[in-house]
Amino acid sequence: MYKVKVFITLRESVLDPQGTAVQQSLHSMTYNEVKDVRIGKYLELAIEKSDRDVDQLVKEMCERLLANTVIEDYRYEIEEVITQ
Repeated sequence: MYKVKVFITLRESVLDPQGTAVQQSLHSMTYNEVKDVRIGKYLELAIEKSDRDVDQLVKEMCERLLANTVIEDYRYEIEEVITQ
């Protein structure tokens, strides 16, 4: 079994109005040290072992469904989970 952590963020060139709204709210709460906020997504996948390469499998899932690769970047971490 594999535990996969997927991090999806807007590309730097894409405006992030939600991040801007959060930054403005933080400033209104006197957290003026915050210079930028970017909002993203975090997913955890539990994947059973199979004949397929898990790295290729996760990449396909990200590119076909999980991330909009026109405006988003993604990265992931794969951890093998030992079950007893």
